[in-house]
Amino acid sequence: MNTKGHASFKKIINTVLNDISGPDIQYVDIRITRHSWESHAADTSGSRSTDSGSGSGFGVRVLRRGAWGYAASMVIDADEAIRAGRLAADLALASSRLMSRPVRLAPVQPLDTTWIAPVVEDPFALATEFKLDFLVNSLGIASQVRGIGGVSGSMEFRRLEQWFASSEGSRIRQEIIIPAFAMTIRAGDGRGAQTRSWPSSHGGYTCTGGFEKIRSMVRREAVEQAAGEAVMLTTAPPCPEGRFPVVLAPDQMSLQIHESIGHPLELDRVFGVEANFSGTSFAQPEGMGQLQFGSPLINVVTDPTESGVLGAYGYDDDGVPARPVTLIRDGILRGYLSGRETAGRLGVPSSANNRAADWRHYPINRMSNTRLEPGNATWDDLLAGAEGGLIMATNRSWSIDDRRESFRFECEAAWEIKSGKRGKIYRNPAYTGRTLDFWRSCDAVGHAALYENWGTPNCGKGEPSQSIHTSQGSAPARFQNVSVSASGQRKGHPHGG
Repeated sequence: MNTKGHASFKKIINTVLNDISGPDIQYVDIRITRHSWESHAADTSGSRSTDSGSGSGFGVRVLRRGAWGYAASMVIDADEAIRAGRLAADLALASSRLMSRPVRLAPVQPLDTTWIAPVVEDPFALATEFKLDFLVNSLGIASQVRGIGGVSGSMEFRRLEQWFASSEGSRIRQEIIIPAFAMTIRAGDGRGAQTRSWPSSHGGYTCTGGFEKIRSMVRREAVEQAAGEAVMLTTAPPCPEGRFPVVLAPDQMSLQIHESIGHPLELDRVFGVEANFSGTSFAQPEGMGQLQFGSPLINVVTDPTESGVLGAYGYDDDGVPARPVTLIRDGILRGYLSGRETAGRLGVPSSANNRAADWRHYPINRMSNTRLEPGNATWDDLLAGAEGGLIMATNRSWSIDDRRESFRFECEAAWEIKSGKRGKIYRNPAYTGRTLDFWRSCDAVGHAALYENWGTPNCGKGEPSQSIHTSQGSAPARFQNVSVSASGQRKGHPHGG
């Protein structure tokens, strides 16, 4: 953002905070956000396209007599900001008349600071033709593999800028660039057709950083391997059914963590004040420090400070500094994903997990970067303890019940584990389980060299719905006595919850 724009935003911020005052006004904050984006798509039939856009706006949040009011606008000037601020104050007053529990905010130290995600190669500074050529050439690697019927792919880049200020004295600016790369490789035709997503499904590879992240990720041998797997899947037998030891690859572990640990530990779901997109949570506060969530090998933290991952940021939308917070330690539930309001209700510090999708939306408890800490198992160790079992990778679809207690996941591919090695490939694998039983059955987690972090760019939550980016990190992990079956060919589930 140029200096002139930055200065005008400061003036608007100060105008709003000075205008909204009174003995019953407890707190005010304003977020001004600006985003710009561009997307590129291509396929091996010769189609190419590119698009771009930008948008900006602000939202004002007022806590008055223990209740919230919120108003937003895409017109960023002082008069509109005053109007929105006064509307938010009026809405808060109206809400206070129906309030059953007054809001109590967990304390935070006011800060005046800037946080910018590290970038080496700004993708917005690169020529459009260069980026399209890079994408087309990447697709060409897969299309050269014999038996491939077609390949399509996309790249997307987003720049997010935000200014946050509060009546408590915080003044925070953040800037993040998000690159994304995805490829769909198709083999066969008709009922025998199979798809392999690379480098993963549901948005592919997303992170924070610059074009250097895409350059380092796209490797010829990895693309060729994925294409070869797509071809093998067209003649592969269906996944066997029964109960087996299962080793989940890091990309499937990412979604398993997201759905059965991340969402159940969002504190607004726990309190029942948020139920859109797959309900509330079984993990109630009385279980903190007692609930055996998983085996002693399960150690999970929320950590937006992990560099380069999609869920990285410096401060949440309450102005709380990002920090690692333990959610599960030695398999025992230890904490929750919270904002100042929900943390205040529980009487603990905020974990810095209150976020909004953009200026239109009110901040709610959201995952950031949820990480299963690595164990000490090598790849050979993982397979040695899963003889006769399966490796599963790359999610295709899933479902989960309204309290996050039971789930079903379908993957793109599975491999037998035979004599401590990866054996033949199976198509259309699926597995089901109960959340606590599943995590308690984990008897090995891969070491740090096997760790990978995968982004979820479109996590849906809230009413009205808002979509936000998160990430989950894990090494491959082994689970015993998992219920496995073959699924029908289904379209991948659009992420919502």
